[in-house]
Amino acid sequence: MARNIEIKARVADPGQMARRISSVAEEGPWTIKQDDTFFACKSGRLKLRDFGNGNGELIFYRRPDQAGPGHSEYRITPTEDPEGLRAVLAEALGVTGRVRKQRELYLAGRSRIHLDRVEGLGDFMELEVVLSDKESSATGEAEARFLMERLQIAKEDLVEVAYVDMLEEVPASSDNTD
Repeated sequence: MARNIEIKARVADPGQMARRISSVAEEGPWTIKQDDTFFACKSGRLKLRDFGNGNGELIFYRRPDQAGPGHSEYRITPTEDPEGLRAVLAEALGVTGRVRKQRELYLAGRSRIHLDRVEGLGDFMELEVVLSDKESSATGEAEARFLMERLQIAKEDLVEVAYVDMLEEVPASSDNTD
């Protein structure tokens, strides 16, 4: 399986964060709309990412809930029929949640930096340091911490859980539609 080191943090000022990210990124930003549907899965998470253009990705991943750099393993399979695949998986496994977001993707070396506006939650930054097959997690964690420092990510802004988990905690009557 492919591996990376990830962090997620709340962002108070997306414009300021975009400027910080631009100062360390070599490429981007690219704007990507994503509609992620999560399905029941016993040993990790399974989601279908629909890009809204007839293309998507089925993504299986394992990642512990923790604030700060954490190890993630994942497998991605592209699809040209995300709507049909969503229907089959929903019927077979059951839907456990849905996350809609607009993502600004930047590349800084081998790291992907995302500035996300998540429907119902607000603004976040995700950082993924992609690891090679034989590379230790410690190397990726050091790189993630270096980028966190450059981006001025405060410990108190780090998020432990996935967006889908955060949405489960939002009261149904909430007016937060950012």
